[in-house]
Amino acid sequence: QVQLVESGGGLAQAGGSLRLSCAASGIIFSINTMGWYRQAPEKQRELVAVFTKGGSTNYADSVKGRFTISRDNAKNTVYLQMNSLKTEDTAVYYCRAGGLYDGGSRLIDFAAWGQGTQVTVHS
Repeated sequence: QVQLVESGGGLAQAGGSLRLSCAASGIIFSINTMGWYRQAPEKQRELVAVFTKGGSTNYADSVKGRFTISRDNAKNTVYLQMNSLKTEDTAVYYCRAGGLYDGGSRLIDFAAWGQGTQVTVHS
């Protein structure tokens, strides 16, 4: 069983900052990809930022220069530092991770989603 738990969401003023955290729990051998998605009401879920085990990062054009994704491999945790927040950043943010977990006698692929954390930016 692999679980992802997001935290750090809340209210912020436009121009302010928030830092989201996502901790993966379980008998995890490795996390190969870990990233953040968001979904606003009546909109499709979209990728915000992704961080691979090899160090590659990708950001949505709308957040480039404002958001930074980072990770702590030892803690199986990924962060999203959100600066210069805009009202359009308001959404539920979901953590996603994929990798390998210890199945007892073999390694098994996993892909998991967190439950989401609400980010609300007001002007």
